[in-house]
Amino acid sequence: MTDTSTTTAAAAYDDVTSSDSTLRRFLHGLPGVDQVGAEARAASLGTRSIKTSAKEFAIDLAIRMVDLTTLEGADTVGKVTALANKAMRPDPADPSCPQAAAVCVYPDMVATAKQVLSSSGIKVAAVATAFPSGRAAMDIKLADTRDAVEAGADEIDMVIDRGAFLSGRYLQVFEEIQAVKQACGQAHLKVIFETGELQTYDNVRRVSWLAMLAGADFIKTSTGKVQPAATLPVTLVMLEAVRDFRAATGQMVGVKPAGGIRNTKEAIKYLVMVNEVAGSDWLDPDWFRFGASSLLNDLLMQRTKMQTGRYSGPDYFTLD
Repeated sequence: MTDTSTTTAAAAYDDVTSSDSTLRRFLHGLPGVDQVGAEARAASLGTRSIKTSAKEFAIDLAIRMVDLTTLEGADTVGKVTALANKAMRPDPADPSCPQAAAVCVYPDMVATAKQVLSSSGIKVAAVATAFPSGRAAMDIKLADTRDAVEAGADEIDMVIDRGAFLSGRYLQVFEEIQAVKQACGQAHLKVIFETGELQTYDNVRRVSWLAMLAGADFIKTSTGKVQPAATLPVTLVMLEAVRDFRAATGQMVGVKPAGGIRNTKEAIKYLVMVNEVAGSDWLDPDWFRFGASSLLNDLLMQRTKMQTGRYSGPDYFTLD
């Protein structure tokens, strides 16, 4: 974003939500995203090579950033319990292996995850607001959120109404995010955009600013249920948005790419991008997360390879 745009954002921040027309004017006044440029820069950052010591650091950091997730209709108490134990001890044979950042489950499984994780410091995240569609009445979305928080959720991952956003009903989306944020109480709010349905990078930038203005603690690419999910160019646009939002308001907002990030090489590309685009302050689980489960096993395999010089067998780590 240009300096002029950032100044405009700072000046508009206090009254941008005074009306639907004001919000619309602000969001459509944001600079457009150069699609070719964004994709080229993302590809360029993805070619960076890092030294062995930096790779070791990156792998451990990526492990600490993983939100271990199970969001299936067949989830059971046993499965969530096993996942929570894995979050605490990703590699039981190596006590030096860091913990994951969070365990993400449906609201009815929050109490189970919370009981297992106890005082581990690992967060319990719950998807809410009619995940993954976001298609429900507002009172149902708020009840869903409150139930998860009352059960002990530290974080709420909500989904926006993409139909409302794509049809230009920005104030409706804004007010829903505000209401869910209020229902969260002390829990942090991650706002999921489902970027695979938003069609353009301009829309990704607009919805990023909308969510941040409404009070999001994190902005998140995807539910993992729609393809394409997280991509490097989309994440680049979101990282630029949080960087510019901080410049305009002084407030930091986290970013969470979710869905489709399956191996260490891809994860390191994202970390390089975080450092180069948003800055080193975001290289922390408080400000950047990976929504993934299959990623963790590859990180563990690469970590073992760097320590021992050989790969572990495919059945060495549990499958989630």
